[in-house]
Amino acid sequence: MTHQSMILTNNLYAEDYNLWIEKTASLLKNKQFLELELENLIEEIESMGRSEKNALKSNLRVLIMHLLKYKFQPQNRSNSWLYTIYEHRQRLQETFLDSPSLKGYYLEVLDNCYQHARKEASIETGLPLSIFPQDNPFSSDEILDADFFPV
Repeated sequence: MTHQSMILTNNLYAEDYNLWIEKTASLLKNKQFLELELENLIEEIESMGRSEKNALKSNLRVLIMHLLKYKFQPQNRSNSWLYTIYEHRQRLQETFLDSPSLKGYYLEVLDNCYQHARKEASIETGLPLSIFPQDNPFSSDEILDADFFPV
């Protein structure tokens, strides 16, 4: 790749991200590897991995928060809560189907996500943080189990 075309590609990345993606995909399909702008391509691939992990953590926190609300506010249970629990379980299951290696990451971040979900549940419900157990009362399997609802 000439210095001039490298500058144009870098400018394209900064000026029209979608066009840069299309051009990069085309270069890859046509095996024009020497024309690739590797620095930005590497950055984007790494970013994709971070995005998947962040989405997993976000879905897990929302799911656990709703399981806690379901358990500790039985008088407020609603179809909306059931839907949210179902939706975020599905999102996690789809993530694991697409990227089975993220199941290990799920187990790695579970405790940290529980602590955040515990605080979020306290804020959302107005209940004292001490109402929610310090240690996660749900197993990693229960959290993902479509038939599990805490009593």
